[in-house]
Amino acid sequence: MKVILIDDDKDLRLALVDSFTIAGIEVDDFGDAAAALAGIDPGYAGVVVTDIRMPKMDGHAVFEAIIARDAEIPVVLMTGHGDVAMAVAALKHGAFDFIAKPFAADHLLASVQRAIENRRLVLENRRLRLEAEDADDHYPLLGTSASMENLRHSLRQLAQIEVDVLIEGETGTGKELAALQLHRWSRRRSKSFIAVDCAAIPDHLVDELLFGERGNGGRIFDAHRGTLFLDEIDSMSTAMQGKLLRVIEERELPATGTTSPRAVDLRIVAASKVNLVDRVANGTFREDLLYRLETVRIRIPPLRERRVDVPMLFTYFLKEAAERFEKPVPVISALIEARLLSDPWRGNVRALRNFAVQTVLSLENGPTEAEDVSLSDQVARFEAAVITDALQRLQGDVAAVADLLQVPRRSMYDRLQRHGIDAGQYRHS
Repeated sequence: MKVILIDDDKDLRLALVDSFTIAGIEVDDFGDAAAALAGIDPGYAGVVVTDIRMPKMDGHAVFEAIIARDAEIPVVLMTGHGDVAMAVAALKHGAFDFIAKPFAADHLLASVQRAIENRRLVLENRRLRLEAEDADDHYPLLGTSASMENLRHSLRQLAQIEVDVLIEGETGTGKELAALQLHRWSRRRSKSFIAVDCAAIPDHLVDELLFGERGNGGRIFDAHRGTLFLDEIDSMSTAMQGKLLRVIEERELPATGTTSPRAVDLRIVAASKVNLVDRVANGTFREDLLYRLETVRIRIPPLRERRVDVPMLFTYFLKEAAERFEKPVPVISALIEARLLSDPWRGNVRALRNFAVQTVLSLENGPTEAEDVSLSDQVARFEAAVITDALQRLQGDVAAVADLLQVPRRSMYDRLQRHGIDAGQYRHS
């Protein structure tokens, strides 16, 4: 972000340039308004500070020219006592602020810092909205993180290979949606995608619902030549596991009172929210069934491991919710942005989507925890989120992260230890 400074008073202009430079703000100064306007376009990443009373083209004309190009570029007006009325009128038409002369440099700097943050949020919202508009082809696998790029690549490859797949991931990560995308990218896309919630089927209805009784084909037969998605397979009873094993091994439905055994051509995609190896170890899941299901194993990472994707996903959900409720798409404020970076998102994509709905409906945007969260805890969460995001982008290089965040390396290692962050887990992501 930079500042364009326009003032025909050379001495004042150079003094302000020094103040901006000391504050670490990049500034381009101009004594002529026309020359300054030549460098401003709708994507200008910065703000404009201009005097009002100038020859040839005054500050009010500069403001009008800028908002004609982009009404969201912040313009800060510097005004003498006699020009206050003009500055107030400009505020009503969208100027960001005005500073009455004489003023302390700190006063102007504070206003410019707020304007820079405002512009940053505007440009970030625009970027996210453009990405959200282009997201339909990749949803629900939306994201620019390495883990999501790898996941999309793996699913595209697997879609063309007739193997069964086990998808692992926490609640709300989008396992069924990933399975559906696998089906859509496969040669079976024109046939049925049948989803079965294994946790919702009581044992006494397994035969009827899955295998078919009393003349109906059952859900497995409905998936013939298509894809059968077995969700929450970790919740399947041992009795149900045994009946399913033969179908997976033989690709054949057992005979019933009215039908002979029936061959079924299907691809099986199973999903589990827990590690099935642990379930095998404690005796609640059949080892032979696990071997049949896990021809290929895919893991969907939780949001806390791919925070860089959270703003893009949230913007997609905002647009979705706004269309659903016929509301305008809200702007992502600094407060919302901070929560996106700091919230643990224990419900993952599902929780993020709920927050988007709450935001569109103007419901409270407070912490997701039931209890109040202190300021120090919120600051700690934010710091941990920023460090984690940098580690992901720089593949666990602590020295590079310290340089990026302008923190001494020793201090960075102290912060990693304080937040319980293991940099090693990001080195092969």
